[in-house]
Parts: sequence; C-alpha cells; structure tokens
Amino acid sequence: MFNEAQLYSPVTTGTDGDVTVHLSDEHPGVNDPDYRARRNAIAAQALAYRPGEPTPRIEYTDEEQEVWRIVSAELARKHRTYASHEVLEGEQRLDLPADRIPQLDEVSAKLVPLSGFRYVPAAGLVPLREFFGSFADRIFHSTQYIRHHSAPLYTPEPDAIHEVIGHANQLASPRFAAIYAEVGAAVARLETDTALKFLADVFWFSMEFGVVRENDEIRCYGAGLLSSFGEIEEFRHAELRPLNIVEMGTRTYDITHYQPVLYCADSVSEIEDVVGGFFSTMTDETVAPHLGGTTVDQG
Repeated sequence: MFNEAQLYSPVTTGTDGDVTVHLSDEHPGVNDPDYRARRNAIAAQALAYRPGEPTPRIEYTDEEQEVWRIVSAELARKHRTYASHEVLEGEQRLDLPADRIPQLDEVSAKLVPLSGFRYVPAAGLVPLREFFGSFADRIFHSTQYIRHHSAPLYTPEPDAIHEVIGHANQLASPRFAAIYAEVGAAVARLETDTALKFLADVFWFSMEFGVVRENDEIRCYGAGLLSSFGEIEEFRHAELRPLNIVEMGTRTYDITHYQPVLYCADSVSEIEDVVGGFFSTMTDETVAPHLGGTTVDQG
C-alpha cells in the first residue's frame, strides 16, 4: 500500500500549543520562512476546528491566488482534452471559480445539491480509517494550504488544488460520489488494517488514478490525474490493464514517480459495477484470501 503519511508533511503541536508543519528537505517552500509560517497558521486553524462549527475561512494572499489562477487555467485546458465526460459534466455543474481559491464552505454549498458531499478542514494527514470512513456520511476531509509559488505546477503533497480541482470535480458526479459512499460503508465493516490497506490501494488505482475508455479515447477520471499537470499528460504512456480488483489491491507502487501501470475501464458503468460493486460487498473475509503477503511488483 502507499504509505499515506509520505504524502503529507507531518504536523505537530508543541507543549506551548504552537503548531508546526514539518516540510521535507526537498519541498519547494522549505527555505521560505514566510511560507513555513503560513503553513503553520493554516494547519493551526484546521486543528482547532470541531464538527458543527463554521468551517475556517482562509484569507488567501495575492501570491496564493495567483497560483490558483495559473493552475486552474492550465488544468482546464488539459481537462478538455483528457478528462472523462462524466468529470467534465460534473465540472460544469460545480462551476468552481478559476480566478480565486474557493473557501471550503463554498465548495460544500455547491457540492451538497449535486451529490450530498461536504468538505471539512484537515491540517494534513487524516488516519485512513477516519478519512475513508467519513465518506459514508458524505464528508471529505480537505487541506486548505496552497503549494509554493515557485513551482505552481508541482506539489510534493496534496494541497487544496488536489482536494478541490481533483476530488470536488469528481464528487460533483453522483455516480462517482455513490462509489465514495460505498467506500465509507465498507470501512465500517472492516476490522483489520490489512483489509483497510487493500481498500486504500483499490481506491488509489480507481478514484485517484483511474482511466476510462470513451469513444475510442482513453480519458482520466481519477482525482490524482485530474489535479496534476504532469500526471495528466503522462497517463497516456502508461501500460493499461483491465480492471482487476486483486491486482489493484495488492500492487506495489512508488508515489514519487509517474505510475507505469494504470487500470482502464471500458465505461463508467464498468467502474460502478466492478469497483463500486467490490466496495459494496467488501469485508475482511472477502479479501483475506488475497492478503498472503505477496504483492504484484512494478514490472
């Protein structure tokens, strides 16, 4: 399984209550004290949030707004060429602003009438059981920070661009949102971490990095592809395999490189039937035969 902790910069709270986001040495903003202070402040607001309270509103800087504008414009062009029609229709209905970063409560206000999903803030990593389990209540935990301005088309971690341009546009489709809800229901049935690991990997190769054949073209529907300027180009060069739940749930992969193997559905209906059908019936017992310790390697 991908170690989700590798995707997010660790967040700690000191004995004095100060919140610190620990950026890796390779992070574009690691040597920018203003960016680091900004990340700490945004994380502190998310950690202070409690369910039922108003969602923290972030007063984004002009620099952050410009990053959003650059990425929104570039990804909009890519989506017209490479995104699945189901996603494009969802995008049209959701109608996110391209000239400024939407607040999470704005995203929720647009999503709820479409699929029932609403966004709540996350400082960084949310434990897998909580993150996926919340889908049953149609809740999505989202970061609110923006990638460093020096590299607007790159981020080493999921930021608000990934969470919103990737996942919210996907969740604007009731068909995809229903699969998310099945994921949440499955988590409630799972007791073992190994089964949860299997679920997370199937989700990775479908709702994060899934592709679908439409009108003799390969188009993407996974949020990880939809939100990445580099990945959305590279997926056309990957080895495409038919949907295979056992492979998807046991395959090892490297999150720091473009994915060399992707799983391609023949239609959105097949995604619903195969992926959604798996999540709707998944239990510890159904996946136990596939958890013998062997994995499919990258080759």
